[in-house]
Amino acid sequence: MVRNMFYGASPDLFSKAKQLRENMTLAEDILWQRLRKNQFGFRFKPQHPIDIFIADFYCNQLKLIIEIDGAIHQFQMEYDNGRTEELKNQGITVIRFSNDEVLNQIDLVEMKIRTVMEQLKEKFKTK
Repeated sequence: MVRNMFYGASPDLFSKAKQLRENMTLAEDILWQRLRKNQFGFRFKPQHPIDIFIADFYCNQLKLIIEIDGAIHQFQMEYDNGRTEELKNQGITVIRFSNDEVLNQIDLVEMKIRTVMEQLKEKFKTK
């Protein structure tokens, strides 16, 4: 179970993830208020270590990562695309939203997340 959920993440990564959880960005905190306590019907974990990465939000049941991209991400698109491909190769779906989308269109972001979750529920035959 642990291997499947963390994909061999190192102890150092767990420590860094804890720091990130304690210092979420405004956009991450806003989305977390919507995702927490199984409000979408599935458990999400914030700042979750996976392999050599830390996912902003992760749902193990659906193998779904939600990433919130700040301004820095426009300068590291190649890295982000490579990371997404690597995670995809491990059977994980990654969806991305900008800080602006979360801050200004949270209802639309939520709708998009729910749509992807429905597709993944069908894929994993999860109730």
